[in-house]
This record gives sequence, structure tokens and C-alpha cells, in this order.
Amino acid sequence: MAKIIAEKTQEVIEADAPKVVEIKHTRTMQDASGKDVEVVDYVETQDINQAISQCEVRKADLEAQLTDCEAELADYVAIRDAE
Repeated sequence: MAKIIAEKTQEVIEADAPKVVEIKHTRTMQDASGKDVEVVDYVETQDINQAISQCEVRKADLEAQLTDCEAELADYVAIRDAE
């Protein structure tokens, strides 16, 4: 699932108000003629700091998964090369 991220314009802007982003969660489907089209599943609005924080948590989780995957791959390669 892809995301389209853009700054959301606010009608009333307060001096100390954080920026807000609009995140459109999309996916690719085929229309009746078989062509790929991008469809918006849902749209969410978040405070920019909250969005950054969530993205950093997701990044750390993905890095941990990558580390596990690399260790698993090294085990498989070691077994294959041991013969």
C-alpha cells in the first residue's frame, strides 16, 4: 500500500500551531478495461510531529526485521556452503 503525503492547508493558522499533514493511503487496482488505476483507500490527517514519531518507530521496527533477516540469510548461506 502506497501513501501520498502532503501538507494540509489550514484555514485558521495559529502562531504556535504545528503543521498538519494529510496522508492518502492508496493501492493499485485494475479497472474494467484491465488498466491499472490508483485508488485511495482512506485519508487521515495528523500533526506533523506525531507523523514523524510514528514513522521513526516504524523505521526502527523495519531495521530490526532487516537485522533478523540478514542473520537468517547468513545461516542459510553457511549451511549451503558447508557441503
